[in-house]
Amino acid sequence: MIFEKITELYNTQLADKSIVDKLKFLVETHKGKVIFTTSFGYEDQVITDYIFKNNLDIKVITLDTGRLFPEIYKVYRSTLEKYKKPIKAYFPPTEKVEELLDKKGPFSFYESLENRKECCFIRKVIPLKRALEGNEVWITGLRASQSDNRSEMKHFEWDAGNEMVKFNPLMEWSLEQTKDYVKENNVPYNVLHDQGFVSIGCQPCTRAIQPGEDFRAGRWWWEQGSGKECGLHDIK
Repeated sequence: MIFEKITELYNTQLADKSIVDKLKFLVETHKGKVIFTTSFGYEDQVITDYIFKNNLDIKVITLDTGRLFPEIYKVYRSTLEKYKKPIKAYFPPTEKVEELLDKKGPFSFYESLENRKECCFIRKVIPLKRALEGNEVWITGLRASQSDNRSEMKHFEWDAGNEMVKFNPLMEWSLEQTKDYVKENNVPYNVLHDQGFVSIGCQPCTRAIQPGEDFRAGRWWWEQGSGKECGLHDIK
């Protein structure tokens, strides 16, 4: 209950503050214990720009699942070159990946929802847990309009699974606002966005979407009614 009150307090007291002011508040209140996870999509690049341009003491990390598009590594490199700031990569445990492939092969995630979530857990959730350990605030690039599961998000939420405050600075932003910020501020972005990819994850699990399709239609497109989440941001 006390943690829920903290997030309620943040949502109330910081409601009229800018994103930069909110980030500065978190840096001062949770010294050395604020972390941001980027997958180098539009939203994450916006937040990276806010953090690096303002020289904020926030750790920026990424999860390398071993199944990423080459274009992701290109925008990773471009981001390092532009800002001259570190972005630490976290990898899944080698032994668990080897065991998964030995037992079920390289494409087990296509066979069942259980298998897909197992792969996501090994390649994403385990390294995320390791990255978040010892921190108090987790900054994400989630937006409310990305899916029904995210439509009721607040700027500040208590992440019970990771026992930390989660901050969603772009929660109310539209996709167009996000794209405009990237263009106006000359922020490096993934060229796959120009090819219809709006939400970019692992290469075997992501496709471009067609006009009129849901934002998350390109993720795990073979699944129906799964919620289209990988376990990193399950909304309880």
